[in-house]
Amino acid sequence: MRITTLMTLLAAPLALAACGSGDDAEMMDDTAMADGQMAGGQMPMDDGNMPMMGSDGAMQSASAEGTVTAIDADEGTITIDHGAVPSIEWPAMTMGFEADEQLRNDVAVGDKVSFEFATGESGSSITSITKK
Repeated sequence: MRITTLMTLLAAPLALAACGSGDDAEMMDDTAMADGQMAGGQMPMDDGNMPMMGSDGAMQSASAEGTVTAIDADEGTITIDHGAVPSIEWPAMTMGFEADEQLRNDVAVGDKVSFEFATGESGSSITSITKK
């Protein structure tokens, strides 16, 4: 075997090892993990944490607009596909809100609505809802 071929065969594994594991994922440092930030500034979605309360732990009130996607009388909820709620740092999403019977009877699936709600550790409840 030629010496250049032998050297190439011996050097190739060393060169590959020096390049790293081949994993293109970015590594997070402990500071990024502590801040709840992922590489690229995205929030992790697997921990279930979403800002809901004020810094003192009290319930927060907010308003939003969206479309009713479901009404569940047994669960006492109205599910709404709503836009972002900047006042409490929520992105646009579809979620269920607790709602009393009167509020559930005021709307139907497919209605575009404006609504006020309270949110905290115990969940989120619609306090008023109006068809648009």
